[in-house]
Amino acid sequence: MFVPADAPILTSAAMREAEAACAVQGTSLTELMERAGAAVADTAWRMTAGAPVLILCGPGNNGGDGYVAARLLAGRGAAVRVAALGEPTTDLAKAARAGWSGPVEPIDARLAPAPVIVDALFGVGLSRPLADDLALTLRRFADHRVLAVDVPSGIGSDGSADWQPPLVADVTLALGALKPAHVLLPTAPACGRVLLAPIGIAARGTMRTLPSAKVATPSAAAHKFSRGMVLVFAGPMPGAAGLAAAAALRAGAGYVVLEGSARAPLAAIITESDARFGERLSDPRVGAVVIGPGFPASDDLLFDVEAALDSGKPLVLDAAAIAAALPRLCEMPGKAILTPHEGEFAHTFPELYGSKIDRAKAAAMRTGAVVVYKGADTVIAAPDGRVVAAWPGNPWLATAGTGDVLAGACGAMLARGGDAFDAAVAAVGWHIAQAARIGPGLVADDLVVDDLVKA
Repeated sequence: MFVPADAPILTSAAMREAEAACAVQGTSLTELMERAGAAVADTAWRMTAGAPVLILCGPGNNGGDGYVAARLLAGRGAAVRVAALGEPTTDLAKAARAGWSGPVEPIDARLAPAPVIVDALFGVGLSRPLADDLALTLRRFADHRVLAVDVPSGIGSDGSADWQPPLVADVTLALGALKPAHVLLPTAPACGRVLLAPIGIAARGTMRTLPSAKVATPSAAAHKFSRGMVLVFAGPMPGAAGLAAAAALRAGAGYVVLEGSARAPLAAIITESDARFGERLSDPRVGAVVIGPGFPASDDLLFDVEAALDSGKPLVLDAAAIAAALPRLCEMPGKAILTPHEGEFAHTFPELYGSKIDRAKAAAMRTGAVVVYKGADTVIAAPDGRVVAAWPGNPWLATAGTGDVLAGACGAMLARGGDAFDAAVAAVGWHIAQAARIGPGLVADDLVVDDLVKA
């Protein structure tokens, strides 16, 4: 993992509110800065292995964290240099600067690098791209080990600014909580490995990173229907529905029915013709319906989606089925999971803007459905504002059919009953864990058909 599992995520505004709440509850901002600087010093100490370190300090509180770290590192006997853009501009940073007794060099083209660079220039405070001369100076340090304090310089912490970061970090130390930039493209790769320093801030927001995947073991009293019955509809490209049906079984469903002309990739999948369409939809044992994989926009798709909506069953809607169901999704709040990739999301919600988290949240609130906004930086959003960000995914999942597998896994988790958001989070975790187990060369079939079945 490049980011901690199940860790809180706060926007810059939410972070400021959390800091202010700490002050109200008796923890001064000076104490928070001392804790932050100590966490930076500890991390830099481990990275240096005795090598000299150069700390770059900005004018705000991020720079103050850098001055505190410099003082503490020097107290341990580390070879520390400090360079700054100018004099501190906040009271906290001024006090931290006063505690550093060593020289402060200017950050300009003459500044000599060190084996380890601590980037304490801006953190979450940056609201615009870096000035060209500063960006050019920072690029000279690109070949050195870089520790970023909170957010690498050149990145907007809320993840909505598409700036090119001039100083890519090997390690980013998130203070108090992760930030959206740590888990969203294009900024997340520039953060390197993200560590979380819990400095005493109560990060009680509604956004978190993906928890570690867990396999839910059936109870001793479980049977095939109590584990969840999933109904998958096949379209003109039936292989995709076959993958979704197989994934539903592999992800834990006890009974899977594949409607239409699809050939089941696993013998345990029940295949039926369209003639039993209505009968199956009225079966009270069906816990979830999956529709959309391999089913392009058409009158047939619209008919099947309408019938599925009329049934009132919990739904997983993929690809063109999302747009087909959109006018009626508000009729079944909390009972649907949408799984669009970037193109499908843009087609269905062209008017939404902001970061990927912002757009996923807005789509979920608008539709009343859980939205799994797929990609390398998958975002799962619930209508009530809960968000889980799954970064990084697995690059081997960037191949045809893996989205169909995810839809089937969502169906399995949803069919068990309970919260649709929790089901979607569990499905994404299962999907990524399966990909990690298989490794290089993965194709979608590998996720659902193991070696014994292939043989």
